[in-house]
Amino acid sequence: MLLAKAIGFWGKLEGTVEILVLGLVVFFAAHMVPTRPALRSALVERVGALGYRAAHSVVALVGFALIVYGYGMARDQGPALVYDPPYWMRHVTMLLMLIAFIVLPASFLPGKIKAAVKHPMLVAVKAWALSHLLVNGDLASLVLFASFLAWAVYDRISMKRRPAPAPVKGPIVNDILVVVIGVVLYAAFVMKLHLWLIGVPVIG
Repeated sequence: MLLAKAIGFWGKLEGTVEILVLGLVVFFAAHMVPTRPALRSALVERVGALGYRAAHSVVALVGFALIVYGYGMARDQGPALVYDPPYWMRHVTMLLMLIAFIVLPASFLPGKIKAAVKHPMLVAVKAWALSHLLVNGDLASLVLFASFLAWAVYDRISMKRRPAPAPVKGPIVNDILVVVIGVVLYAAFVMKLHLWLIGVPVIG
């Protein structure tokens, strides 16, 4: 029974979100290389640091473009509904996204917030992906956000095998800026930017 359901879902997936899946594969292939220090070193040795960064950027951008196009196309085609989230999940999502927007600037502004969460970029990705899984039950969203959540978890685990950079201390003003920037960005996305960029209103 479970096998039949899985085959049925794959059939729907194959017909609607194959470009999205291809984009995810390309995007994460580029981002998996830094998690394998030996592979990254071998590539840098072969093509040079500048060549590696250029190739990484190009592959990641191609993957991202395919993700955006594939997700939009899949949503337009109306992929299968996997689950129907309850309305109250929207409140949990709003809270998680506020956390994501606040910790994201901490990636660039070292301070107590960055020291507390250790890897603010990955925390922001996990909060973003989980929050969107709570309110989007269609197959395309499940594929997109579950993939990013899984990648962020994997990347965090892989960091334990990589040399940790020396912690950088920052002034308290950085933490104030992190909160202010995060709240302003959050408000902007809630009010207008999410609708303009994604085509879906957050409120209303």
